[in-house]
Amino acid sequence: MDIQNYMQTLGRQARAASRQLAAASTEAKNSALQAMADEIRRQREALLAANAQDLAEARAAGLDAALIDRLTLTENGVEAIAIGLEQVSALPDPVGEITDVKRRPSGIQVGKMRVPLGVIGIIYEARPNVTADAAALCLKSGNSAILRGGREAINANRAIAACVRAGLAAAGLPEHAVQVVETTDRAAVGALITMPEYVDVIVPRGGKGLIERISREARVPVIKHLDGNCHVYIDDEADPAKIVPIVENAKTQRYGTCNTAESLLVARDIADLYLPAIARMLAGKGVEMRCCAESLVLLRESAIEGAKLVAATETDWSEEYLAPIIAIRIVADVDEAIAHINRYSSGHTEAIVTENYTKAMRFLREVDSASVMVNASTRFADGFEYGLGAEIGISTDKIHARGPVGLEGLTSQKWIVFGNGEVRK
Repeated sequence: MDIQNYMQTLGRQARAASRQLAAASTEAKNSALQAMADEIRRQREALLAANAQDLAEARAAGLDAALIDRLTLTENGVEAIAIGLEQVSALPDPVGEITDVKRRPSGIQVGKMRVPLGVIGIIYEARPNVTADAAALCLKSGNSAILRGGREAINANRAIAACVRAGLAAAGLPEHAVQVVETTDRAAVGALITMPEYVDVIVPRGGKGLIERISREARVPVIKHLDGNCHVYIDDEADPAKIVPIVENAKTQRYGTCNTAESLLVARDIADLYLPAIARMLAGKGVEMRCCAESLVLLRESAIEGAKLVAATETDWSEEYLAPIIAIRIVADVDEAIAHINRYSSGHTEAIVTENYTKAMRFLREVDSASVMVNASTRFADGFEYGLGAEIGISTDKIHARGPVGLEGLTSQKWIVFGNGEVRK
């Protein structure tokens, strides 16, 4: 295969389809999404069989447990894909929305209209559900999509792509509105990220190495996040009943996700009261604790059965483990917690557990991350949980899209003017 010519062909087809999608009715887009969901359900056994083939190859290749977890598709997972498509269908269509119309002294009315970005390239690893999520969000926001999944999920991605094509055909929308790159050759990624004449934005979803490479080599704007070093801070005015459940969920519900807590900060005044209880829960889950000097002494003195206690190094404070490991540090107060987070965080998601309204509002204002939470698990930082229906990714950039990127993040606004014959004087 001539990769360059192949990718140029995909680009030309995507650009042509994007013009048609920009004019597509909400009814047509919703009809396609429902048809996709119906086809996903009809093809459940085929999807699971394709995923089983991917899993067998992944295990034979020695891929790590976190990646295999992201790759795995269950019956509930297939149903979740279908539900996600239906939820995007039910969301308001952002395309064409007019806002902020104001009359100027000249007599003209000036406002903004929400419009698609055009062609979106999505590069992702492992998670086969991304194929459906990306297709749904790009379609509903009026964009065409070029999807390049990872080698490890190629069979499931192809099976899901077939369902997507069936949905497009059923609604009479262009077949090239969503295209899946059929080759796993890495040269396809290099071509996709250097085609500004055909691609308007790139969204990478994968490991830090992949995203660093794309950010370095792309000639197309990139919506990205490099890693997810998320924090939970336990304030000295936290409700004791909330402490352990929030930490347990944030850290141990799933280890391989970017919104999993990797660092725990505890206020010094309550550390001896509540940190041992947190550590007992973590020890029971088999989580290794990399502790600052003060917390290490406290937890060793607590003699917690089965506790894996290790002295933290400087690199632990900025690490995304994606594993049953957590960094623990005792801090003086909310000021030191905020300073620590803003120094070491990747800017993804942070949470404070406190009953003090003033401290909570300070934390919300001063922590410089894409999602900041009060008395809730960091695991809520997700497009589905935020009511976006699905997400194309989570951005830690500070451009127009930050945090979970849903429909609005895949559109921009242009200025519009209504006049009645006015001329500028």
